[in-house]
Amino acid sequence: MALNIQTLKIRSLTAIVFVAVMLVGLLWNQWSFIALFTIIHFGCWYEFIKLMKKIYDDEYLKYCLFGLVYITMPVLMLMEIRLSDSGIFFDFGFVLPCTIIFSIWINDTMAYIVGSLIGKTPFSKISPNKTLEGTIGGAILCVDVIGFAGFLTMNDFKQPAIIAAICAIFGTAGDLLESKLKRLANVKDSGSIMPGHGGFLDRFDSLLVAAPFVWLYVNLAGYM
Repeated sequence: MALNIQTLKIRSLTAIVFVAVMLVGLLWNQWSFIALFTIIHFGCWYEFIKLMKKIYDDEYLKYCLFGLVYITMPVLMLMEIRLSDSGIFFDFGFVLPCTIIFSIWINDTMAYIVGSLIGKTPFSKISPNKTLEGTIGGAILCVDVIGFAGFLTMNDFKQPAIIAAICAIFGTAGDLLESKLKRLANVKDSGSIMPGHGGFLDRFDSLLVAAPFVWLYVNLAGYM
């Protein structure tokens, strides 16, 4: 397949802007975090409602209630974590949300790279482009990178690695869930807010499913 330079430029520019906006929202302060995820919340809801309309037609309203669990609950959990100042890391409320999001980014990136290099076995019919080798490789590298970063910065490999493992497993599940919804709606992307990358749900599908399980872990472990 010939490389489309114009498409590559658009995707690269969009990615740079996306990462810059995310980093400002994540790292500036609590209010920027809340503002960022408020926008993400309503963006995901807008696209989710459109998908439900395409899938269920006139009955879509009752199925939209699932969005309270799928979108609103995870966003509120992330905000609760960000506003917390207890426990597991030296700055729990600041570091943990970044750990979750960076874990998902690393897992997705490494899964793509490993799958492109050595992937042969299809992982799921829901997402034909995913391979078993890429999925496993992405998860292992995600755990290793985040665990090593935790060791260097906090002298703690175990807890960051556990968080990364949760994000890799349930982030992949979130990606498959959104792929299933798009397949049912017969659309390629959930939206077009980010040229070359799709919509809000395309970018945050993994996070929406992974975040509640990290929240559950840190609560059951007594870190919140």
